[in-house]
Amino acid sequence: MRLRGVAFVAAVMCLIAQASFASLDYWPTAGWRTSTPEEQGIDSAVLAESLASLNKKPINIHSLVVVRHGYLVLEAYFAPFTPGSQHDIASVTKSVTATLIGIAADKGLIRSLDLPALEFFPQRTAANLDDRKKAITVAHLLTMSSGLTCITSPGEVTLMQMMASPDWVQFMLDLPMQDAPGTRFVYNSGGVHLLSAIVHQAAGKNEIEFAKENLFGPLGITNVAWPLDPSGADNHGWGDLRLTPPDMAKIGLLYLERGQWDGRQVLSPEWVAAATTSHIATSNPAHPGYGYLWWINDGAGFAAIGRGGQRIFVMPDQDLVIVTTSGDDNRTIDQALPAQIASAVKSPDPLPPNAAAAEVLRSEVQKAAVQNEKAQPVPKLPKIARRIAGKSYKLQSNPLGLTSISLEFPKKDEAIVQIASAGGAAGGSVMQFAVGLDDVFRMAKGREGLPTAGKGSWKDDKTFAMQLDEIGNINRWIVMATFDENDVTLVMRSLSGLGEITLAGKSAE
Repeated sequence: MRLRGVAFVAAVMCLIAQASFASLDYWPTAGWRTSTPEEQGIDSAVLAESLASLNKKPINIHSLVVVRHGYLVLEAYFAPFTPGSQHDIASVTKSVTATLIGIAADKGLIRSLDLPALEFFPQRTAANLDDRKKAITVAHLLTMSSGLTCITSPGEVTLMQMMASPDWVQFMLDLPMQDAPGTRFVYNSGGVHLLSAIVHQAAGKNEIEFAKENLFGPLGITNVAWPLDPSGADNHGWGDLRLTPPDMAKIGLLYLERGQWDGRQVLSPEWVAAATTSHIATSNPAHPGYGYLWWINDGAGFAAIGRGGQRIFVMPDQDLVIVTTSGDDNRTIDQALPAQIASAVKSPDPLPPNAAAAEVLRSEVQKAAVQNEKAQPVPKLPKIARRIAGKSYKLQSNPLGLTSISLEFPKKDEAIVQIASAGGAAGGSVMQFAVGLDDVFRMAKGREGLPTAGKGSWKDDKTFAMQLDEIGNINRWIVMATFDENDVTLVMRSLSGLGEITLAGKSAE
């Protein structure tokens, strides 16, 4: 790995800035030690205000974790998400993939980031091959500047096309070129799947196997799941890694500690510095620079960012790590919240105890964990409910990969909705939701064993409106299902960043 010019100077300055903090007096490998905010120089009153604001606003946040000086000073879970549960961390996964590339480079398994990406796939032939494609390096994939054609709006069209293909690596290798490598930042999730395959080719094991040995294992991360692509060989390098929020914070702490963990250099300080230095400009005003799959904030550290509010914020100047998980694309999570929490940092040293503020903070944490819903009277079901009950409606082809939907009404106050998928954003599975008809969310077990929540009501004699929340699997929908005997029209609006889509379907009977 080679650092050049400005990037090298910035990396050295980053290391100098981080070196001002004392090393930890313990390591959270077996679990985090907790502390009052004041013991770590943080004002509990400001944290309580931030939490109170989240409790009042209609933001579907699932968790908030704050670590300072290596101690857990705030851990809040918002119902119905619960402590100890895995959460899909979406594109935060990309920063983990970058970390594994870094470990492979540190070990000499990847000799240089300047190696052409195609060299890792000698048994494959790439379509649309030209000099530009031959020039794509590992570094270009890490900085989202490969030049491969990628449509990201509306929605990640190219990613959905890749997911609908039988061979994701080949799909990405075959894409035509749009730019010369290194000239322009274009967000490209599929390019990061190529990095997952490069880890596999270089290390002789896929990402989760390599991570368990070299990253998750040393950090004490055991509650983890990471799906494989259709080949069964490579993990989703771009997304879908599932961790608990406290384990997400361990990734942030590893970078805050310059790759050191409990007497072991898990990741070289040179890689940490290079990965968190801006190599290319983005069009995102909140994160104007991009490192190695980390977003760089001018003067405010760096962040791993995933759809729907999954975040790891690392603020070296304040020795601070902030983690959020969510099912909401609300910008508050990305902008206002980290600034509010950072403003609570008052000193590098302990503050005087503030028992009153600490009690208010504890109260807000408790409020977050309680879901306050009051059951409402359930109207009589319309006639069409009986006629459609148990029918499966086959859906037209769509970017989400959804193939069918069926409803049943086994109880007066509850419906069961099943949505089948053959890929796309939902993965290949059947999603089942229990749907409260009394305006109270019902919980059920969904994909990967993670819980779902649903509630709904008939808006008229033909239209059933539902709120379907996959919680730890992020996807959250407002669905309007209009039935006409053998036909159904679904209007699905995502509240977690996937946009809106209208689907038509016909009874499979």
